[in-house]
Amino acid sequence: QVQLVESGGGLVQSGGSLRLSCLASGSIFNFDAMGWYRQAPGKQRELVARIRRGGSTDYADSVKGRFTISRDSAKNTVYLQMNSLKPEDTAAYYCNGDRLGGQFWGQGTQVTVSS
Repeated sequence: QVQLVESGGGLVQSGGSLRLSCLASGSIFNFDAMGWYRQAPGKQRELVARIRRGGSTDYADSVKGRFTISRDSAKNTVYLQMNSLKPEDTAAYYCNGDRLGGQFWGQGTQVTVSS
């Protein structure tokens, strides 16, 4: 059974940094893509960043230049480095694994940015 476990969320001041980690129960290359999504209260879940098996990446316009997605295949882990955090980045962040046959989600980790 596929499991994705996020960690690294927390409370940080505006302008600060956090690094989120997503540990997969198996190889991250079992997925066509892995990504980070976020959902703020009262809003829809949105894509933050995604990395495909081949290494190409996508970012939401709102995080370009501030967030970086990366991976360590030896550790079965995908990371999201978040710099220059803003209060509007406050949300629950979810790891996602996408492959033929379905999508898989972690339980989420809360990121709160204070002004």
